[in-house]
Amino acid sequence: MSADLPAAATLSRLDLKTLRLFAAICQEGTLNGAARRAAIAPSAVSKRLAELEHALGCTLLTREPRGMRLTPAGETLLHHTRRMLASAEQIALELAEHARGVRGFVRVLANLSAIVEFLPEDLQAFLAAQPGIRLDLEERPSGGVVAGVEEGLADLGLCADNTDTRSLTAYPYRSDRLVLVMPIGHPLSGREAVALADTLDHDHVGLHAESSIYAALRDEARRLGRPLRLRMHVPSFDAICRMAQVGLGLGTVPEHVYALLGPPMRLAAVPLTDPWAARTLRLVVRPGALTPAATLLLEHLRGAAAGRGGDPG
Repeated sequence: MSADLPAAATLSRLDLKTLRLFAAICQEGTLNGAARRAAIAPSAVSKRLAELEHALGCTLLTREPRGMRLTPAGETLLHHTRRMLASAEQIALELAEHARGVRGFVRVLANLSAIVEFLPEDLQAFLAAQPGIRLDLEERPSGGVVAGVEEGLADLGLCADNTDTRSLTAYPYRSDRLVLVMPIGHPLSGREAVALADTLDHDHVGLHAESSIYAALRDEARRLGRPLRLRMHVPSFDAICRMAQVGLGLGTVPEHVYALLGPPMRLAAVPLTDPWAARTLRLVVRPGALTPAATLLLEHLRGAAAGRGGDPG
């Protein structure tokens, strides 16, 4: 196919009905399946797909004996289609909330440390003071937080201080320190503190590979020229503590997380002495892009940090 259509003409073909139908074809794997889901004739589905491909100037799906297969162009469109449909659904939900008297929405991306350690109390206090505002909170690795705020997927983000915040404005939020968790009686459990270098003869259990905590452990081990004996990755702090509890390896968690989860599991905690183990979580926003509701939340979180010994910047 060849069609050098202007961008505006191409976009005019990407209506929500067509995109929903395209997503249905991808999910069902066949035109007949998509037709049943959309309650239209298979010939109508085939015609709509052909029109979309002609308008975009590329093949999106190829027909194979077992169904439809996405081309590289189709994979690109599906990626953006899912985001556009999710955004459209969110728009409808938020407008319905406004009709019921909601004064604003704030979308927040935060890393796991911020969500578990500090945000519950801070958000509870904010919503008690601002009952007309709704919050949407999503957990992402720190790098994903920055990318999401930059792309406009969220109004405000919270990430680790070893993350490149690129074009965003950053403010200090809270400080924490990383500790090693292990069963009481572990050879290291009697130490007052320990450097990571002194733990590399022991197995470790790590947070998921994209986390800033795991990246710090990995990078320090590389700097020392020694392997990190990582037995497994797990997705959450409670999973780290459970694995450490049964002796599968040393876990690294923020000290506030240990205070919440460690004592009931009879885990010991030993602070890490490495400089990177003392961290500051950051608030990040796009310059000049905050809505009134997001501004209220930013001011509240900065004020909460100042009230608990943080520096509001």
